[in-house]
Amino acid sequence: MPENILPHSGGKTNSHSATTHGQASPPASIERGSFSDGIRSFTVRTSCAEAPDSFQVHVTGRSSEVVLVISGLGTNDLRATWGPQWRTASEGWRDWFEATAFMVFYNGQRPHSGRERVCNG
Repeated sequence: MPENILPHSGGKTNSHSATTHGQASPPASIERGSFSDGIRSFTVRTSCAEAPDSFQVHVTGRSSEVVLVISGLGTNDLRATWGPQWRTASEGWRDWFEATAFMVFYNGQRPHSGRERVCNG
């Protein structure tokens, strides 16, 4: 699958920062970055700017279409909750999606192919 991941611009206004469908977009400080599955683009955002307990992934430009919520970050009791339209996606796609969302949450982007480092102890 393509690894089209776009890190957040660090507080700069971007195309989906404007009001969408009558809803104000979240403050840029809680957006961590974006990625694509080759068909759709997704945005990762946290519950707050400092020490978030959760993050959510939504379809870029449609914050009401939540794909995945990961909660329990502060307690290490992680729980993944999938949006209604996404629960029937294949297990392989959901595994890829969750791993990619975590990378964007932690780093703002996923490592580029060929640049990954492996430690064997």
